[in-house]
Amino acid sequence: MALPDSFKTLRLDSVGRTFGATQALDNFSLEIKRGEFIAILGPSGCGKSTALNCISGLLPATSGSIWLDDKRIDTLAVEDRGFGMVFQHYALFPHMTVRANIGFGLKMRGASKEAREKRVDEAVRTVRLESQAHKLPSQLSGGQQQRVAIARAIAIDPPLVLMDEPLSNLDTKLRLEMRQEIRRIHQSLGSVTIYVTHDQDEALSLADRIVVLRDGMIRQVGTPEELYERPATLDVAEVMGFRNRLAGQNAQMVGHTDVRFSSCGVALQGVAMVPSLLGSIVAAIRPDDLVPVAKGQGLAATVEAIEYRGHDYFGLARAGDGTELFFRSTTPLTTGLSISLGTEPSKILVYPGEMP
Repeated sequence: MALPDSFKTLRLDSVGRTFGATQALDNFSLEIKRGEFIAILGPSGCGKSTALNCISGLLPATSGSIWLDDKRIDTLAVEDRGFGMVFQHYALFPHMTVRANIGFGLKMRGASKEAREKRVDEAVRTVRLESQAHKLPSQLSGGQQQRVAIARAIAIDPPLVLMDEPLSNLDTKLRLEMRQEIRRIHQSLGSVTIYVTHDQDEALSLADRIVVLRDGMIRQVGTPEELYERPATLDVAEVMGFRNRLAGQNAQMVGHTDVRFSSCGVALQGVAMVPSLLGSIVAAIRPDDLVPVAKGQGLAATVEAIEYRGHDYFGLARAGDGTELFFRSTTPLTTGLSISLGTEPSKILVYPGEMP
């Protein structure tokens, strides 16, 4: 069965995957429009790679179905789906030149030499490797090798490009450069890119929409702005960088969205993430947003560690009840110093429940 050269929608309907008694992927349902860049984000073991492998066909789904428009594809073998795949380990053939590596998939599909040469030329230009095309992988930098892997994936003109943590082996500078390249290449192709990562910065910078997974289940789907500003649940907030968690008591709503509560011996106010909150709650704050304030105006704590990260200092302090507080400071602080830490109420997100 030939897949459509042009499609409108990739649809996953209640896709699941079990390994024995373990449910690695549970009721994964998602609709993706052509041209979208989707990031699947979550901690190790949450089911990200399992989802990608079910889409690619490397793993058969044990329940549900996958569709390109009206064509069901989860019943097809990997080679019949024709998707481009880029992995953490580039898996380049060391004895083949850049051009030969890029053209390998086309050759396996029986493309004529003329057609192969044309597509390889286009792929080489797309990843900007014209001057490296006749070199062996061992003669390339890590970033260049990654570009070859991407070029090989897109040379077959796939309806989908699937990427599984492709930048994790690169240094910081190369990761930043390759993010821009991956986004540019995606826009030039006009197809769907599905990108697996545990790095929230990668997901935020690359994706049109982010899918947050935990324990094999989708916890939230939204734009980077939606997930960054308003994570729907406490576990999504943790994935999105809300490292501080405060146990709160005596929560009372003030208006439609604000909530007052007490934590670490002081009265605080934040934004309720559900319509109504009463009693015990958990408040989440990003370290970037928790900063030193005038004594007596915030959470009293003692500095335990401080480190310089270029423009600012980031530290760990401990409140009187033992709560860890991760914070940012524009000036160096000494360990053992008593300080007060605070932030704007709009930066405190409040969820129902108790601390785990």
